[in-house]
Amino acid sequence: IFISMADNGAHPTEEDPAAAFLAQQESEIAGIENDNDGFGALEDADSVQASHPQTVNYGFEEEIAAVNGEIFQESNGPTDSYAAIAQVDIQRQEPESLRKWREEQKARLEALDSASKAAEVEWREKAKKELEDWHLHQNEQMEKNKANNRASEEAFLAETDSDAPGSEWERVARLCDFNPKTNKQAKDVSRMRSVLISLKQTPLVR
Repeated sequence: IFISMADNGAHPTEEDPAAAFLAQQESEIAGIENDNDGFGALEDADSVQASHPQTVNYGFEEEIAAVNGEIFQESNGPTDSYAAIAQVDIQRQEPESLRKWREEQKARLEALDSASKAAEVEWREKAKKELEDWHLHQNEQMEKNKANNRASEEAFLAETDSDAPGSEWERVARLCDFNPKTNKQAKDVSRMRSVLISLKQTPLVR
């Protein structure tokens, strides 16, 4: 490298290459150290900013706080209401005597219900048995009446078919009522009654 010395009137001289190389290396190292010093300053500024954060919020923090306060009130509102209701319930809790009476009344009603159900089953069974007995008695009575009516019919037909002499007036007398009646409005049939009785006793001879 040649340096011009025209300003001071000196002739140009040849510079030592080794010295120039060392000077260049020193200047580069000095530049690198200066850069490191700049980065260190930046890091110090970041650490200071991190340790002391800025509080500039432009009013958003107050709005967020207000919103959070409303949300907190809304979320805690029902809880406060439930707590108030629970407190009222505790205050209105029934006394021990009333609770005991209510339990005894419940047990008494359950016992009466069970007894009524058992009595209902017993009454149903009893009514069923009585109804079956009534039907049985009714059927037996109907069978007896049928037998009696059948026997009476057979006897009547046997008497009607008989042709024994003197039995005609006796059969007629059976069809007549010879008991005297005291009804004044009825006609007097006493003479006819006496004639039939005499014919029954002494039938006509043909």
